[in-house]
Amino acid sequence: MRDNLQENTWSGQFGKDYTDRCTFGPEELNGFYISEYGISRLDMNNSFLSGLGVENKRVLEVGCNVGNQLRMLQNMGFSNLYGIELQQYAVEKAKSLTKGINIIQGVGDDIPFKDGYFDMVFTSGVLIHISPDNINRVLDEIYRCTNEYIWGLEYFADDYTEVKYRGNNDLLWKTNFSKLYLDRYPGLELVKEEKFKYLNNDNVDIMFLLRKKK
Repeated sequence: MRDNLQENTWSGQFGKDYTDRCTFGPEELNGFYISEYGISRLDMNNSFLSGLGVENKRVLEVGCNVGNQLRMLQNMGFSNLYGIELQQYAVEKAKSLTKGINIIQGVGDDIPFKDGYFDMVFTSGVLIHISPDNINRVLDEIYRCTNEYIWGLEYFADDYTEVKYRGNNDLLWKTNFSKLYLDRYPGLELVKEEKFKYLNNDNVDIMFLLRKKK
């Protein structure tokens, strides 16, 4: 195992507990989003993805856990889905819950696919768990692997801010991840972004869609 606090934590019992706590079918996932934001994940997805024409193209989720988001996309008609997940327990559980989705074990800073292999690469609540010391390596891999789109939903803050996560330090950060991408890669342009405030607190998430300039 690599000497990485975040990876070691998520690969162990802490990560297993998260996986057992956060396994949702598509309808359950929609209900969870409605309770958090007042809008379903399906409606969020449609707002950002409708009309892109990527339903039959290769799409990768980095940090897919058990495939909650991939199963949602499959229900929407996406047919060429891949996931990469560092936690072996989650990968095994994902394979028992999914059909026709390619899910492998791996890490976000060393994605085992060739340059531009995917038409869209996305994350959902994953970049927030990458240390600021390692975030650029993960962004570089996501940028390298996509031929066109980068899509994400992550916690938002104007500045990089550490947040204590379930009583632990060094496991969660929030920032403007859309801006991180755009500042690092001049070849990207913003297609769309939208902030979603939580119903029960003052936290905000940002969904963003970026595209490589032609």
